[in-house]
Amino acid sequence: MINLRRILVPTDFSLTSAAAFRFAIALARRFAARVDVLNVTDYPGTAAEEDYPIGIVETMQNAAHDRLRRLLTEQDMEDLQADCATRIGLPAEEIVQYADEHAIDLIVMGTHGREGVMRVVLGSVAETVVRRAPCPVLTVHQPERELVMAREPVRVGRGATA
Repeated sequence: MINLRRILVPTDFSLTSAAAFRFAIALARRFAARVDVLNVTDYPGTAAEEDYPIGIVETMQNAAHDRLRRLLTEQDMEDLQADCATRIGLPAEEIVQYADEHAIDLIVMGTHGREGVMRVVLGSVAETVVRRAPCPVLTVHQPERELVMAREPVRVGRGATA
């Protein structure tokens, strides 16, 4: 039997992340699981906070954290015992580290589906997380399909309901 107690949803605030977020919320409600929402800010060339002007890192993290909290209603926060976190670094590494540190049972994340040269140049955060995560990883690519039957309809993509 599958027993999900804690679900991690990394988000970059993209459409695929939004689809993964909705899917994770529906799963969390179905399994009465907690939800952790994580945003990792990646900066070209470095992940070290000491390389940025004093205060800029805190300002960026506060802005990301505020945006994360707006993804969840007060009822979601209470029902799902939601936790919002921000980190600075390489997204795949930070996601895997967070999952390990917080005993995450499942990671639900969007994937942008890059192929060819773009994938070689930019890499794939989702692929790296799948390979390195300490738990199963569910990736959501197309937000236009019926995903989960929940107690309430869950809107996914262009007007589809699940």
